[in-house]
Amino acid sequence: MSNEKVPKPKSFLVTMLLLLVFMAHKGSSFGVNWGTMATHQLQPENVVQMLEDNGFKKLKLFEADEKILAALTGTQIEVMLAIPNFMLQEMSIDPVAAVSWVDANVTSYCYDGGVNIKYVAVGNEPYLKTYNGTYLRTTLPALKNIQEALNRAGFGSQVKATVPFNADIYFSPDSDPVPSTGDFRPEIKDNLIEIIQYLYTNEAPFTVNIYPFLSLYGNAYFPFEFAFFDGTSKPIRDGNLLYTNVFDANFDTLVWSLTKAGFPEMKIIVGEVGWPTDGVVNANVPNAKRFNQGMLKHALSGNGTPARKGMIDVYLFSLIDENAKSIAPGSFERHWGLFEFDGKPKYELDLSGSAQNKGLVAVEGVDYMLKRWCVLNPDAKDLYGLSSSIDYACSLSDCTALGYGSSCNNLSLEGNASYAFNMYYQVNDQKIWTCDFSGLAAETDEDPSVGDCQFPVMIAYAPSLLQNRGMLHMVMKIIGGCMLYWILL
Repeated sequence: MSNEKVPKPKSFLVTMLLLLVFMAHKGSSFGVNWGTMATHQLQPENVVQMLEDNGFKKLKLFEADEKILAALTGTQIEVMLAIPNFMLQEMSIDPVAAVSWVDANVTSYCYDGGVNIKYVAVGNEPYLKTYNGTYLRTTLPALKNIQEALNRAGFGSQVKATVPFNADIYFSPDSDPVPSTGDFRPEIKDNLIEIIQYLYTNEAPFTVNIYPFLSLYGNAYFPFEFAFFDGTSKPIRDGNLLYTNVFDANFDTLVWSLTKAGFPEMKIIVGEVGWPTDGVVNANVPNAKRFNQGMLKHALSGNGTPARKGMIDVYLFSLIDENAKSIAPGSFERHWGLFEFDGKPKYELDLSGSAQNKGLVAVEGVDYMLKRWCVLNPDAKDLYGLSSSIDYACSLSDCTALGYGSSCNNLSLEGNASYAFNMYYQVNDQKIWTCDFSGLAAETDEDPSVGDCQFPVMIAYAPSLLQNRGMLHMVMKIIGGCMLYWILL
C-alpha cells in the first residue's frame, strides 16, 4: 500500500472546486476590435506581437485585411473576420461571390498553423435605425450564402457566420422601461427572428454592440454613476431583479427579447463595448479606465447579468485610435482605443479582470517622422484669414482634441491655430509646403505640447489608406433612439 495520504473528502472537494475555478478563468478570455481607419497605420506584425505580449486571445476585424491576416498566421489568437455592409448586396444575390470570398479569406488562411478563424461577421449593424432599412432585405440572404459557402468548404463546424447588431434593434416601452418588457422593434421583428432562427439552427451566436457611453452622451439626464460597474446610483428594480448598471439592463433587454422570440438559451456575444478617451465631455482616460476595467472584471467573474448567469463574451472597442473615422456621431469616434495611434497604452489595465494596476505592453519597433512640428508663425503680423486657415486644416486632418471638454480645449486662438496646422502637417507626412498657410505657419523643432494637450509627431509607416475600400465605405454609428428612459442607444 502507498504511504501517500488520501485527502479527506471535504478537502478533496475544495481542491477540485478551486481547480475548476482556475480552469474556468484560464479558459475564459475576451476580445478586442481592431479598426484600421487611420491615415498612418502601424505595421501589422508589430501590432500582432503586442496582442500576444498582452495576452489578448480574441480579435475582431472589420474586414479581411490581407496584411493583418498574414501577420496573424501561426498565432493562437481567435479571429472574427467581417464582410462590410457595402458587400451585402452582392453576397445576397450571388452565391458564387460568397464562395469566392470564403475561398480567398477563410480557406486561404484557415489551415493547421494558419489563422485561427472562428467567426465571420456578415455586415456591421445593418439594421441600425439611421440606415432606414437599406440592408433589411440583403442581410439574411448574405448570411445564408456565407454560411453555406463555409459549409461547402468544410468549415461549417469550425467557422460560424454571425451578424453584429446595434442595440437599437430592441427596446423597452416608455410606459414600463425595464428589461423584462423588452422586445425587438416591430418593423424589423419578423425579419430579425428569421435571422435568429438561422443562427440558432447553425449553432452560431447572436452578436450585439452595447455602448453605455452613448447612453450618457445622448441623454443629459442619464445618471452618471449608472454607466459604470462600481457606480453608486440607486438600483433599478425589475420584478425580483435589481440592476446596478446600464450594461446589464441593456444586455438583459436582449435576453428577454430573445426569450419572447422563442430562443431563451441563445448564445450572445457582445461584439463591441468600450469608452473613448477624448473628443467630448466625459470622454477621458479616468472614465475609460474605470469602465473598461469594470467591464473586464464583470465579464470574467462568471456572475453574468441578473437574467443570464455565467461568463460574458465581450470584444472591447477598440484597440488603437483611428484618426480617419467619421465624426458624424461625435468627435469621440476617433478616440476609442486602449492604445494611442502609435501603439502606446493610454492607461493601466489589468486584463485578468482582477482590477490590479498593471501596465499594458506597447507596440514595439515604431518608426516616427522627425521631431518637427508646424505652428503659428511667431513673425506673422497680419492674422487675416487665420480662422479660415484653421477650418481648412481641421477639415483635412484631425482636430477633435480641440472640442469642448477635450484634452486641448483650453488653448488660445493662437494655440488652436498651431494645433490645427500641426495636425495637417503631420497627416501630410511633414511636407514643407503643408506648413505655410500664406505665411501664417512655420516649422519648429520645439515641442509645442502643453500639459495634457499633446502635439503628436506622426509615425512613419503610412499605407495608402485612401485606396482601401474600407475607407471609402465608412460605417456611421449614430445613436438610433431610446431603449429605456435612462438608456439612449
